[in-house]
Amino acid sequence: MATDVVIVGGGPVGLYLAAALLQEGVSVRILEQRTERNIHTRAIGIHPPALHALDQVQLAAAMVQEGVPIRTGLAVSGGKTVGTMSFDGVSEAFPFVLALPQNRTEQLLEDRVRALDSEAIVRGVKVTGLHDDGARTAVVVEPSAGGEGQRHFTASFVVAADGARSHLRKVLGVPVCTKAYPDHYLMGDFADSGHHGQMAVLFLESEGIVESFPLPGGLRRWVVRLGKPAEAADAHRLAGLVLQRTGILPDVETNTMLSAFSVRSTLARSTVAGRALLIGDAAHEISPIGGQGMNLGWMTARALSPLIRRGVAGDPVEGALKKFEVKQLRAAVVARRQSEINMMLGRPLQSPFLQLRNLAIGAAASVPAINRWTARRFTMQPPRTPEAHAGQEPSRK
Repeated sequence: MATDVVIVGGGPVGLYLAAALLQEGVSVRILEQRTERNIHTRAIGIHPPALHALDQVQLAAAMVQEGVPIRTGLAVSGGKTVGTMSFDGVSEAFPFVLALPQNRTEQLLEDRVRALDSEAIVRGVKVTGLHDDGARTAVVVEPSAGGEGQRHFTASFVVAADGARSHLRKVLGVPVCTKAYPDHYLMGDFADSGHHGQMAVLFLESEGIVESFPLPGGLRRWVVRLGKPAEAADAHRLAGLVLQRTGILPDVETNTMLSAFSVRSTLARSTVAGRALLIGDAAHEISPIGGQGMNLGWMTARALSPLIRRGVAGDPVEGALKKFEVKQLRAAVVARRQSEINMMLGRPLQSPFLQLRNLAIGAAASVPAINRWTARRFTMQPPRTPEAHAGQEPSRK
């Protein structure tokens, strides 16, 4: 089957790129190994630059309507407020971080793709081979559930958006740089007591950080840093750790999601291989602490979409793709560094070092210019000089 673009992987980044291309008249096929969407809630934070990207595929309004806009972050230690961070100044159109479960985000993206082309998503297939002759790229797939037979797709471009353990990246032979961290987490969603409203709360305790975020449907996510990998995801253990460190006891009977994970980062050394391109976690796996990875994937896809359109139209884009690759890798390094700062903030510290850290956070939060700069950095907005005018930011459609 011939199409303009084959996207391998039907996660949030692959779906976004497909929607961006389809609405501009580019034909797309998404090849997804899973026969059904993953309903497990993972990433939840959507930053303002990503919301601008989602606005371009006509989804930002629906997501904002369903999600919880987090306008304030609160740092607490020992039951006392250390500092607050306001997101009011980070964006004119979206002055908040939006909390929306990833499974719902993917559903909205999938609905948009299907509205543009009901046959764009091909599920239950696995890519087994790829051949690039310089003009067209042939992709060989077979059923992922043990079925028989092979199918071939040809396209002007093939995009690997198949996750951190990308099979297509391996097929292409792209080397990666992987870094492991001494950070392990246990997280889960419980009924929200309403005590903190729509604020995100970071409990900076000597045993390690506890993070708390509001979710739609009257839920709140709790994330606890552990000293070693969790043997299993256990709601009673998670609730007990939250109580021990914060004095708040989540209602175990209301638990709807549990997950235990350790952190690593993986950066592909190249994201352009002829007419095969890597985006999302296939190009840069970033720690989920701070919500950098998915957002970076959308922002990358937004920048890549016009280059693919030019290439499909027959324009020479090799030079532009190389420049794109350099910018993509640089942005991934910046995002990884920010995630490392976020994790460092949550590591265990004993007094007096904990007190010194809290004093430093409080002092920084009390200076409006530093508070604004930190908020923009955390939400993946480029830092602005004091002279920069807010109107320079693209307005919402």
